[in-house]
Amino acid sequence: MKRFFKPIEKECSAKKPALSPSKKDGETTETSSEENSKKDPLKFVTWNANSLLLRVKNNWPEFSNFITTFDPDVIALQFIVCSVIAWEVRMPAAGSKDAPKNHQELKDDTKASREEKLILMRALSSPPFKNYQIWWSLADSKGSSDLVKYLAFSCISECSVFHFLLSALKYEPDGRVILAEFETFYLLNTYAPNNGWKEEENSFQRRRKWDKRIQEFVLQCSGKPLIWCGDLNVSHEEIDVSHPEFFAAAKLNGYVPPNKEDWGQPGFTIAERKRFGAILKEGRLIDAYRFLHKEKDMDCGFSWSGNPIGKYRGKRMRIDYFIVSEELKDRIIACEMQGHGIELEGFYGSDHCPVSLELSEASSDSEKKEKKNLDV
Repeated sequence: MKRFFKPIEKECSAKKPALSPSKKDGETTETSSEENSKKDPLKFVTWNANSLLLRVKNNWPEFSNFITTFDPDVIALQFIVCSVIAWEVRMPAAGSKDAPKNHQELKDDTKASREEKLILMRALSSPPFKNYQIWWSLADSKGSSDLVKYLAFSCISECSVFHFLLSALKYEPDGRVILAEFETFYLLNTYAPNNGWKEEENSFQRRRKWDKRIQEFVLQCSGKPLIWCGDLNVSHEEIDVSHPEFFAAAKLNGYVPPNKEDWGQPGFTIAERKRFGAILKEGRLIDAYRFLHKEKDMDCGFSWSGNPIGKYRGKRMRIDYFIVSEELKDRIIACEMQGHGIELEGFYGSDHCPVSLELSEASSDSEKKEKKNLDV
């Protein structure tokens, strides 16, 4: 993961696949007038599906209706696990053992994995998803104590040509990162590792390293604004959880970490919240939802909900985000949690609901100059 957050070398651009069909030998590489007329995406959805295969089997019509209605240009998914009977397994990237992996192709070397792949591909090739180009960021293997970390990234074909920074993906073996470069911005889709409950299990250290790499990346990300989305596994402020006192006092089997800043629910510890705040401040980034919604919303203000049975019933957190560079804040039209209530309406079977972002079109250079003159 360390190498992912290094600046992308310009010479790698020749290896970046675009949305347009690949050129055959002898064909021109010049950009067509049709491609030039395409615009960057303006409508986005991010969703931790909590097993895409289960959602396809049980909740696909409802989620498909949502996508049809909202009509996003980009869909960023996390937690794309596949499940065989009652066992939750990870569907790794294609490639033989000890050989380089193809992180954009699902492995299908067993009967079970072929069946799962077929189910997913059928769903994703049907309306409304057949209009999207889909890329995966897959784990190197399924042998891991941490269950799942896959991302999928879909972009509707009418959007501008864009590039995936494949040199980055190559060094993120858990499949937690997809970074795409559009004409006027970068789009980063991540699934942050859970902080865990115990320092002894190295989960705290893993999360600290992740946050450090994210911070280094956003500080190095220059030249274009950034849109960062996904399950970031942190609730920044007390307003971002339904019951702050409950989450601050949460324990696992009575265990209390030695450092007070690590106490509480993973995602709501003081240490995590401080680091997240530092990333936003030093990276000059804006939380798009909180930028528009200043007050706490107990019905529609959270993206994750605890088990509806037991002590976590009604306990909710906002841990899924759209984070944008400050220069994009005036273009934010809407950012919404698409689910609400303790009965998880709009969650489509997951414990996370989709989060949406809408931007206005970018101003032309002349409009920017005119606005600057008016501000002066």
